[in-house]
Amino acid sequence: MIKLIKSSFYREAETKRALADFVLNQDVFSMSEQCRTFEKAFAEKQERAYAVFVTNGSVANLLLIQALLNQGGIRRGARVGFSALTWPTNVMPLMQLGLEPVAIDCELDTLNVSPRTFEAHISRCEALFLTNVVGFCDDLPELKRMCEERGVLLIEDNCEALGSRVNRTLLGNFGVASTFSFFVGHHLSTIEGGMVCTDDKELYEHLVISRAHGWDRNLPTAAQRRLRTEAEVDDFYARYTFHDLAFNFRPTEINAFIGNQQIRHWDEIVDRRAANFNRFCAAMTGNEDFHQYDLAHMDSVSNFAMPVVCRTPELAEKYRAEFEAADVEIRPVIAGDVPQQPFYRKYIQDTTERPNARRVHANGFYFGNNPDMTEEELATLCDLLGG
Repeated sequence: MIKLIKSSFYREAETKRALADFVLNQDVFSMSEQCRTFEKAFAEKQERAYAVFVTNGSVANLLLIQALLNQGGIRRGARVGFSALTWPTNVMPLMQLGLEPVAIDCELDTLNVSPRTFEAHISRCEALFLTNVVGFCDDLPELKRMCEERGVLLIEDNCEALGSRVNRTLLGNFGVASTFSFFVGHHLSTIEGGMVCTDDKELYEHLVISRAHGWDRNLPTAAQRRLRTEAEVDDFYARYTFHDLAFNFRPTEINAFIGNQQIRHWDEIVDRRAANFNRFCAAMTGNEDFHQYDLAHMDSVSNFAMPVVCRTPELAEKYRAEFEAADVEIRPVIAGDVPQQPFYRKYIQDTTERPNARRVHANGFYFGNNPDMTEEELATLCDLLGG
């Protein structure tokens, strides 16, 4: 079977042996040196100033929204645009933390929010939470320009797009902050894990505070001193002084150790996925049963799954059956058009038009793009895409 997730880690046997040795010889397993090392390495590879490691990608989204509220970057009740084609825990934090989500349609040739689809909503939005869907983007530099011109806060969910670039810039580096997931099957796996990246020092401090109870003990010394002076507490009471609204999203040394093993293979993982994607794209080019992608503006595309959007429901049924008959594991394109999901309809009445997201929801599916695929697996998938 060609699985959606082929292994728990890249170079799995090597990683498991290293992990077993680490566990047998380590005394501290709560958040410590391995976590700090992973954060520093990830920030460097992502070309960001700061990175905050958390327990998973979904809480990375929740933490980012809470930190922005604490900082004053957004206010409760604000309207926040989000990619209609996304994962539910992109929009759930908006709903949970008192913001008003505004679903924005995608383009069929990029599967992403575009300047055109955002323009219809920009006057209603104070922020835009953009998902870089399956490693793709639309005109992200122009979306950034629009947000800056209109005073809209831009943040990115980059869980599906680690290593993809446009205008020589990594996706995830256009907004004030970005989130990442390290669940198995993603570019880097720590079993469970997530990251928030930013260049904003003040936001970074809020992220660190809100990750662990609201205390300051994980901040740099200068920031600790400032907060303790403001709160009028000494070092003894500072141990149990809580400065702002927070959670407990602390990761473990075990997850971070795995991350430190995997990040050494970042370039190889990204390059292999990008090469696979190029083969898949070439194979489906000319097959008029599928909507074709226009990603010429991107420098590189590295994704964890290859999406296919058929032109009709009948064709979607046909191709899903063919892929499954060939023993290929497939899924809907993430959560499809999220406003159609039961949780969203329960709490929000949404009458916006989203014809493209609805089409992807009805006629789309994806299969895995793994860095350790065999030539036989790649050939099978390319044959299926050719029709």
